[in-house]
Amino acid sequence: MTPALLQSVRDAVGEVRSAAPLVQCVTNSVVVNFTANALLAIGAAPAMVDIPEESGVFAAVADAVLINLGTPNAEQRAASVEAVAAARAGGTPWVLDPVAVGVLPVRTALAHRLLDERPSIVRGNPSEILALAGAGAGGRGVDSADGVDDALEGALSLARSTGAVIAVSGAVDLLTDGERVVRIANGDPLLTRITGGGCALGAVLAAFAGAHPDRFEASVAAVAAYTVAAELAARGADGPGSFAVGFLDALASLDGATVAERIVLS
Repeated sequence: MTPALLQSVRDAVGEVRSAAPLVQCVTNSVVVNFTANALLAIGAAPAMVDIPEESGVFAAVADAVLINLGTPNAEQRAASVEAVAAARAGGTPWVLDPVAVGVLPVRTALAHRLLDERPSIVRGNPSEILALAGAGAGGRGVDSADGVDDALEGALSLARSTGAVIAVSGAVDLLTDGERVVRIANGDPLLTRITGGGCALGAVLAAFAGAHPDRFEASVAAVAAYTVAAELAARGADGPGSFAVGFLDALASLDGATVAERIVLS
């Protein structure tokens, strides 16, 4: 880990707090509330604008956009395409979270269509990233059937072909822009036992991309902040319920110095 990257992580947390980026979320209906609360806790402003004829209008004024394919009904599919077109036209960073791609045909086709619009960041589990890269058939629904390191070559290939930063989520998170590769070994297993533990990370990635100009640095900082908050919340949790509340509290009280001190990078 270079001192410059560590400093950028420290700075990015403060930049999100001071900028309060407006993050448009076209996201899965199961996680809307938790995602909005996570964004508020980290210092961003959520907006769940996810219907056609409004999503493109809003994307044009948002600081960042999240597209999560967890429950892609017909309206959300149209809204996703509309929002991404507006984001790309305006140079607005946007994040693609390709939930359960590879296994299910409708969202898989949509994910590949959206990839052509060159997302700023793609966040997924190893099986989802491999499926997007054409190197796998997906996992078991929303659960990965592959390890993070199994997805390294696919992530590198996907980053190079799309220009996106690829964030592969797992016990140890892996991030790459096609050249640089960073692993972050923070977090806690309780994140996998609450609804929205992965999906809300996509929104936090969007918030950091909307506040910090370097997308790779923003992604590293976002994942570090999120997983450090999970560690802090787990210390006082009796189970998933108290962890979920404590996690939002930890995100709200987090500062750049704490993230930089606790981050485990390789």
